[in-house]
Amino acid sequence: MASGAVTWRGAVRRPGLGAALPLALSTLGLLGLAVALSRQEAAPGRPLPWLVGVLALLLLGVLGIRSAARGEGRAARVLPAAFTLLLTVLGVEVLLRAYAVPAGLIPTPSRVLTALWEARTVLLLDTFYTFVLEALLGFLAGTVLGLALALLVVRFHFLERGLLPYAALFSSVPIVALAPVVVKALGLEWPSKAVVVAITVLFPVVVNAVRGLQAAQPLHLDLLHTYAASPAQTFRNVRVPTALPFVFNALKVGSTLALISAIVAEFFGTNGHGLGFRIQIEVGRFNLAVVWAAIVLASVVGLAFFGLISVLERRFAPVPQGS
Repeated sequence: MASGAVTWRGAVRRPGLGAALPLALSTLGLLGLAVALSRQEAAPGRPLPWLVGVLALLLLGVLGIRSAARGEGRAARVLPAAFTLLLTVLGVEVLLRAYAVPAGLIPTPSRVLTALWEARTVLLLDTFYTFVLEALLGFLAGTVLGLALALLVVRFHFLERGLLPYAALFSSVPIVALAPVVVKALGLEWPSKAVVVAITVLFPVVVNAVRGLQAAQPLHLDLLHTYAASPAQTFRNVRVPTALPFVFNALKVGSTLALISAIVAEFFGTNGHGLGFRIQIEVGRFNLAVVWAAIVLASVVGLAFFGLISVLERRFAPVPQGS
């Protein structure tokens, strides 16, 4: 029986030696090449053999990832993504060292990790400003205001025809066009960036919440009307559950837009804090290791925020079994 298949007892097989051995050999091989290159004072004269070795080890890793991805267990869900990232980082480390790419052009992952550790205090403070004060507060403000506007649009039909088309149109305005106007109007402090984030998140929430609230099945509405349910009961028991998947889709999109909007807004003026400010300053100094360290922090925070919203979605808007 293939690895990962369901046995007659109903248990799911875990990835065995067929996945562990190739993954271990690929990881250890790439790690050994990286250590060997780091101990050389000069770059190798012939980088082609190193390239061939990296490609061979990556191919071996792909076979291991393919084997590990079989099945439905937790290992089959976690191991492929984890080893894809690990093998990619190790492969990039080896190739950059083998081809002697200047650190001012593309720093190696090890240099990025070193810069992340050495500048951790400054980068964590920048992350607090960008994520907590700008992205998170702006996201919450845009979500609350968007839900309130959606309720008004659903309640008053004339607002749907008078306001909703402009909401969809305004949501297409590029962030790089909106951010400088808001920053210059409201100042360089963090509230101006929070306003940019709130505007960016607002309109996707409005459009999706309105679609969700209007997606209730007429049969369900008629049934509650037959039971003499009040409008509040109909809203709570039918419209809200129907709208939750639409709202959470908007929130997941908004979670990524929020951090991007905050970082882009910082490019147009700030008080000396934030990941966008740090990226802009360090690019001018050709200190790309710190730039990539800031990008890594932004990516980790963004993924964590997206994951949190996904957890809340599974809790409050679970997908029905069999769908």
